[in-house]
Amino acid sequence: MRLSTDGSTVNQTSTRSISNSSSLSPLHKAALSNSANGASHPQPATNGSSQAHTNGSKPVRMLGPDYFGHDREEVTRILIQSLTDLGYDGAASTLSRESGYELESPSVAAFRSAVLEGQWTEAEGFLFGQHVADGGGGVNLQNGHGSIGTGLVLAEGADRKEMLFWMRQQKFLELLEQRDLGTALMVLRQELTPLHQDIGKLHALSSYIMCQSADDLKYQAEWDGAAGRSRKILLAELSKSVSPSVMLSEHRLATLLDQVKQNQISNCIYHNTAKSPSLYSDHLCDRSRFPLKAVLELERHADEVWYLDFSHDGTLLATAGRDRTVIVYEVPSFAILHTLSDHGEGVTYVAFSPDDTKLVTCSQDHRARMWDTASGSLLLTLEHHTHPVTTCSWAPDGQTFITGSHDLQSAMCLWDLNGHRLHSWSREYRVQDCAITPDGSRLVAISTPKDQRIYVYNFKTREEEYSMALKVDLTCVSITQDSRYMLINRSDNEIQLLDIGTGEVVRRFMGQRQGKFIIRSRLGGAGENFVVSGSEDSLIYIWHKENGTLVETLEGHKSGCVNAVAWNAADPCMFASAGDDHKVRM
Repeated sequence: MRLSTDGSTVNQTSTRSISNSSSLSPLHKAALSNSANGASHPQPATNGSSQAHTNGSKPVRMLGPDYFGHDREEVTRILIQSLTDLGYDGAASTLSRESGYELESPSVAAFRSAVLEGQWTEAEGFLFGQHVADGGGGVNLQNGHGSIGTGLVLAEGADRKEMLFWMRQQKFLELLEQRDLGTALMVLRQELTPLHQDIGKLHALSSYIMCQSADDLKYQAEWDGAAGRSRKILLAELSKSVSPSVMLSEHRLATLLDQVKQNQISNCIYHNTAKSPSLYSDHLCDRSRFPLKAVLELERHADEVWYLDFSHDGTLLATAGRDRTVIVYEVPSFAILHTLSDHGEGVTYVAFSPDDTKLVTCSQDHRARMWDTASGSLLLTLEHHTHPVTTCSWAPDGQTFITGSHDLQSAMCLWDLNGHRLHSWSREYRVQDCAITPDGSRLVAISTPKDQRIYVYNFKTREEEYSMALKVDLTCVSITQDSRYMLINRSDNEIQLLDIGTGEVVRRFMGQRQGKFIIRSRLGGAGENFVVSGSEDSLIYIWHKENGTLVETLEGHKSGCVNAVAWNAADPCMFASAGDDHKVRM
């Protein structure tokens, strides 16, 4: 199909302190301890080993300062934390005793307890020392035992005011939950506002004072209350701003192991399985298990095939094209289930509802139609647009969907299942493609060659967040499942992965040919590890998403463009392509 040139979704747990003492000291007693903020160091004479044996016992095994090139103290403390996470408290205590290393000092343990128990004044004191008031609001902390001390060592680049804001925000919300509105208002005015943090966040917090109940507050603030996980989440965030020599971030070994696995996956260009790599050996996938050859050709269309897509459960494949028909196949038999032929012009796009019970088709006849996928019956015809309807995207809840068109008066429209128009985005541009993020937070649209811009909207408020001109024709957009990135096809032979929040280019994929026609790419494979795209040179290009490596260039179709590709989400070893040669290849 020629490119138009005119108007025609944190599981945190607290970590118990493991020390040589039999139990944790009370909060104030811990704060007055002479222990350092970080893990205590072993006596030089033993260097982390167990106590020397006498009277003919086994000789002491001398241990070096490192462990295969890694700092022994760091490794030991991480192991102590991990043993505790695994529930092996006795083993963790034994390791702490024999090594002479503590997971965290009594001061850190006291800070942890203060946050989890909602003792906010004490928590600020343990974190920053007695001069808390310098950051705005609050009071200098003194108690019956004397000063709290100098506070914990913070990580490089940590923002004290931001950390204070997080804690005081939690304090404010908990006061609202208790319906102590007077004290909450005082915290807002005297402790939060002087920190001069996010003004928009302050306005949002002030609006929560109007909540009629604790349940209303939790709903409006998207917060689960003092008895929920909010304190643990807060502690996890605060720990990232404390020096790791003082306080390890939560589940540090698990994080490191995840990084190891992700690095192996990133370096394995044929990784196409949802199974997590084993830690026992280095990971490498066999190329022979990657989809490299066409095993089936579907020749039911009478003209160019412009678009295709699998249902979310992978049991259906819908194809559409210039011959005005949509064909729905059963997968994996590829028997024809329905042939939908009501459109008067070429069909440019199809979109399955999230539950796969409905299919929306978009056409150059200025109409969009909704079909029942089980019976093939027509449920709805939308005749609002006055120009070709080019795209459709479903909201995650399946109750609404958006159509995009070349219609300047209604570039995009939001519809319910009964065909009622709920909202229109009317701007001086024509929509080539659009996509709603899987989390339902944003709507991304790209415009036709005359405008050459990306538009990002807040889908909930319908307001535009930003737009940017790329000075090149754009042909399609798709969104990663984590809702963080958008994949954009450009007519200058380049595909870009951009951060939706910032618009910055994260990765470039090059090699395919496109300039005159609408060529579509998709994310696919296990874990969306790959980017696959058609091309004007009749080939199919596959790149590794994480490193941009061109993995394979496959024979696509015998002649003309490979217009679109689709990867079966339920089967990472199956994808389909649509070509100008009237064929669909599997």
